[in-house]
Amino acid sequence: MDTPSRNNSFMKNLLISIGGIFIVFALCFGIYQHKREKEYKIDILHSRLQMFNYEMMQTLGRDSVVSHQTFYQYVQRQNIEGLRVSIINTDGTVLLDSNEPQTAAFENHLQRKEIKQAMAKGNGYDIKRASQSSPQTYFYSATLFDDIIIRTAVPYSSELSRMLKADNTYLYFTFLLTILLGVVLYYNTKRIARHIGYLHEFAVKAEEGQELDHELERKLPDDELGDISHTIIMLYWKLRHSEEDKIRLKRQLTQNAAHELKTPAASIHGYLESILENPDMPPEKRQHFIERCYAQSERMNKLLLDMAVLTKLDEAENTEEWNQRTDLTEIIRTVLDDTALQISQKGIDVQISLPDNLIINGNKSMLYSIFRNLVDNVIAYAYNANTLKIGCTEKHEHDCKYYEFTVADNGNGVEPEHLSHLFERFYRIDKGRSRKLGGTGLGLAIVKNAVAAHHGNVAAEITPGGGLTIRFTLKAE
Repeated sequence: MDTPSRNNSFMKNLLISIGGIFIVFALCFGIYQHKREKEYKIDILHSRLQMFNYEMMQTLGRDSVVSHQTFYQYVQRQNIEGLRVSIINTDGTVLLDSNEPQTAAFENHLQRKEIKQAMAKGNGYDIKRASQSSPQTYFYSATLFDDIIIRTAVPYSSELSRMLKADNTYLYFTFLLTILLGVVLYYNTKRIARHIGYLHEFAVKAEEGQELDHELERKLPDDELGDISHTIIMLYWKLRHSEEDKIRLKRQLTQNAAHELKTPAASIHGYLESILENPDMPPEKRQHFIERCYAQSERMNKLLLDMAVLTKLDEAENTEEWNQRTDLTEIIRTVLDDTALQISQKGIDVQISLPDNLIINGNKSMLYSIFRNLVDNVIAYAYNANTLKIGCTEKHEHDCKYYEFTVADNGNGVEPEHLSHLFERFYRIDKGRSRKLGGTGLGLAIVKNAVAAHHGNVAAEITPGGGLTIRFTLKAE
């Protein structure tokens, strides 16, 4: 098993993919921010020179600004080192220049970048372009005023270059943040890889059929990934043990069924053997033996029918047969009609308290079996009972409506230690008496499985004042 290498490979791939995306993002952000920072500083210098142009026009006026003497005096009064101002006509002709009094030799400036921008947008600038009249490199800023353009320039010195250079301080912060996030990313990818490795190890063990109960005791991190890992393990554990329980229950059912069938089969065999070996047996005795054979065969038939019902419940599927719209009030009254003679012979008073419109979706046959087995259980085993109460209340939980039923008697009841075992297959409180009464030990097991098949729960409890109460729920329509 090469789990460690798989973990390292997964962690490496995850780290490279996520880290690569983040690094690309950091580089793009750095380039964008550097460009934006530089443009911001250029805009500041351009704005300052624009303010100078506007101030010059506002101070001198249109006529004075094109006056040779007034123009030169104004520029000299500014006392700005290296400042150069030009007055340019809208046809590109240089009218005045603070550095060159003779402008006739200047070429047409209409194609200069800053002039073209000024003509189009009202202002414009150009960076690091060498002047035609001097070797000096300038930063130019031009402003359009009706029919003339004022262009201001400052030498592109090393100082100006430093000023226009983008501030790279943010790059250091970006680098430190990248390192910090890289550490966090490494830690989290390592943690995720550890969980993936653990689940891979668990999956390999599960595939090989190794014992996995101890996996539940492993210390898992107290976080979402730990919860997910624990949930997966628990689901597998429950599924596996559920399958094991099914196998165990089927094996137990087979063993118990064989044991239960052995007694009536042996009785039938004994009675028939006696009849065959004693052809001169008196008719009365022969008739008695035949009746006993019939009684035992009836018991075997009931046992086989109950086992068939349990098998049907174990294999219950969500088919149309299990989604029939059923009136439970009608089911209960049918059960009471079918058992009216036995109830009357026992002297039991039946009391019913049911809500109106008691409708659910389910299997009519199994729903009948639930109430029939519970009523039969009272008739057969509720010694000294003279009251049978069947009640139902409507309840709501988690936006789900369901009915809670109670079937209670006031007989002798059972000891508390038997309550948790009543729904087990073939469980009997009094084994000898139960067999004499013809019970199969499967009635309450059928009730439990039929209720579970209808998404309900069932429990047994002692009736206040004496007796046994079976409480169960069925999901409403």
